[in-house]
Amino acid sequence: VGMATNIPPHNLGEVIDGCVAYIDNPDIDVDGLMKHIKGPDFPTGATILGNSGIKKAYETGRGSITIRSKATIEEKNGKQYIIVDEVPYGVNTLELKNKVAELVHNKTIEGIADYHSDLKDGIKITITLKKDANAQVVLNKLYKHTSFQTTYGIIFLMLDQGVPKTLGLKEIISKYIDYQKEVIIRRTKFDLD
Repeated sequence: VGMATNIPPHNLGEVIDGCVAYIDNPDIDVDGLMKHIKGPDFPTGATILGNSGIKKAYETGRGSITIRSKATIEEKNGKQYIIVDEVPYGVNTLELKNKVAELVHNKTIEGIADYHSDLKDGIKITITLKKDANAQVVLNKLYKHTSFQTTYGIIFLMLDQGVPKTLGLKEIISKYIDYQKEVIIRRTKFDLD
């Protein structure tokens, strides 16, 4: 039997605030928890489009979210540039560059004159456009055909007393709090013996 879990990284401060909110009110619902735990916090940045995928994952234990690169369109010295400084989590920038080169070669995307990536201080990808190119159209095609926009599947599959279960956010926090209580009780009993 093969099973996979895919839990995105979260902000630890937000998760602790969510646990405290659950301790204060065990009847809190997912919407109440989402006031504290806003959603995944990816180390590479990028933007999560919409909340429906996050909410579904937090309610049912399964969901998917769309992550889009943070890109700006700039104009300098009569040339247009697309500057990307955040990419979706898990995207390999070398593979991304190769994919863009392939799409330009196949004429799937037209209007790109040059592609340069600088990875010294974080990620900075500079795409130089041809004079007649529409920057927004090129950017939309990059989102459509490359990993500048990806989908991330969330599966909160975990072991609950040795049994694999897909749990929602409230159940996960509940099980975690119960586990912490058990640890503290055992540690206290051990210290007394």
